[in-house]
Amino acid sequence: MLVDDQPLLVSGFAMILSTEDDIEVVGQAKNGREAVDAVPQLRPDVVLMDVQMPVLDGIEATRLIADSTQVIILTTFDRDDYLFDALSAGASGFLLKNADADDLVDAVRAVAHGHALLAPEVTSRVIARMTEGGGGGVARHAEALDRLTAREKEVLEQVARGLSNAEIAQEMFVGEATVKTHVSNVLSKLHLRDRVQAVVFAYEAGLVTPQ
Repeated sequence: MLVDDQPLLVSGFAMILSTEDDIEVVGQAKNGREAVDAVPQLRPDVVLMDVQMPVLDGIEATRLIADSTQVIILTTFDRDDYLFDALSAGASGFLLKNADADDLVDAVRAVAHGHALLAPEVTSRVIARMTEGGGGGVARHAEALDRLTAREKEVLEQVARGLSNAEIAQEMFVGEATVKTHVSNVLSKLHLRDRVQAVVFAYEAGLVTPQ
C-alpha cells in the first residue's frame, strides 16, 4: 500500500511496482489516518509511508500499524528526528524519495521477506544522534547483553555493521542457517522487533562504535 499526499509521486511508485510480477499495489492513501483505517481491510504486506502528511503524519500512523504490517518510511532525510522517531515507532526501513526504481523494488521485496532496510545515509545519521549523549546506553544495556553468548554477541556486532546473513556466515565460517538461528536468538533474548532495532541496540550498548 502507498501512503503519500502527493498524487504524482504515488502514481509513479504504483506504476513502477505494478510492472513486477511478484508485487501488487493493493491500495493507496493520502494521509496517515486513511492508511490506519485501510490496513485491516487490505492487509498489505508492506506499506510505503510518507512522513509529512495532513490529518495524521507518517510517524504516528506507523506506530499504529507496525504490529500488523511492515512499514518503509519515505523520507528526504531533512529531519533526523523523523528517522529516530520512525525507528521507535516500528518502521522496518527507510527509502529516499529520489531512489532509483530498482532500489524501490528491492526495498519492498526485502522488507516483505522480513529483512530490515537501513540505508547507509540513515545509519550514519541515527548513530550520530545516539552517540551525542556520551554513550549513556552502555550501562543501561549491560544486563541485556549478558543474556547473549559470545557467538551471539559476535553476530550482533556483524549485523550492526550492516552485514547480511550470508556475509556473516562467510566471516564466521559457518552455515547461513546457523547465522539465521543466532540472529533469531539475539532478537528474542533482547526483545527486539527486527534487525533495525538490533543495529540501534548495538550502538547504544557500545558494542560497536561509529567509524
